[in-house]
Amino acid sequence: MVGGRQRTLEALIGLILQKLLAAATASLGPLPDRVIVGRPVHFTDARSEEDDSLALARMKTALSLAGINDPQFEFEPVAAAYAYQQSIQTPETVLIADFGGGTSDFSLLSLAPGDSTQPGPIEILGNDGVAFAGDVFDRAIVRHAVAPRLGQGSQYVSGPDKVLPMPDWVYAKLERWHYLSFLKSPATIEMIERVQSTSNAPREIAALLNLIDSDLGYELHAHVNRTKIQLSSKLDSTFHFDLYPIAIDWQATRAEFEGWIQPQLDSISNTVDELLATTGVEPTAIDRVFLTGGSSFVPAVRDIFAKRFGSSKLAGGHELTSVATGLALRGLVPAGS
Repeated sequence: MVGGRQRTLEALIGLILQKLLAAATASLGPLPDRVIVGRPVHFTDARSEEDDSLALARMKTALSLAGINDPQFEFEPVAAAYAYQQSIQTPETVLIADFGGGTSDFSLLSLAPGDSTQPGPIEILGNDGVAFAGDVFDRAIVRHAVAPRLGQGSQYVSGPDKVLPMPDWVYAKLERWHYLSFLKSPATIEMIERVQSTSNAPREIAALLNLIDSDLGYELHAHVNRTKIQLSSKLDSTFHFDLYPIAIDWQATRAEFEGWIQPQLDSISNTVDELLATTGVEPTAIDRVFLTGGSSFVPAVRDIFAKRFGSSKLAGGHELTSVATGLALRGLVPAGS
């Protein structure tokens, strides 16, 4: 519900696209008719053709609502390859690892040199991916470092003698900043207030209510993301977030954080191994591993590739813009190529 009106996911995306296109037109003048749209290799953990097709259908509907009726889709790591290609002088076999906000995508490609006016030929040897990345790393910090300081694991009294745990589903919403709005309903707030009245952690529950009522979810997650970034360059960091009537303090360590995200690191490792096995390409045959996206800075993520291919083969640069740059360069390739 937005402004008293119920909107579909496609309609919401379409509204954003309309604003972007209007701003681009105002800045650049008339836009080309051809539109290249980036997409992850897999949209969901199911990694099924059915789910990917549903997501693409929704994207096409949203684009159509914005006036784009014939989009071309490109895998985001393949797009990043077009950007990386600008830096090579000889043909290379390259593994592109793109760590976005919600997906981690991998493409194994054979590249030839190109330039800013005409990309060289690209042969796709294989693609794979998992439906998580930086968002899951942030959620791990919220789950382990923030939620316990806001009453997770506490208890309250229900009825004359029944002791119950604080509902975990509240903190599952807390892990995604944009889900906090779902908690800001009269029924949910009334439930949390009722729990607070008999809780063994009343101040922590009061802070949780303040977080919800003051719409501080985005600000909290910004602090979480900042700490994650700091742990990419330092072994420890201090997390502090004032939230009346308490302050959330955590002496963050990289080792602790990496322990929390180990299941996701293992999944990334397994997916890379599966891609190599499916394509039949040996690690020694890969000339370069190009890491891009914000979470490519996480040392534990980089170690996955350093252990398999050697640190000397790792490359990066323009981690936050390489996919967008590559999509633009992809537009220079004739349609149908």
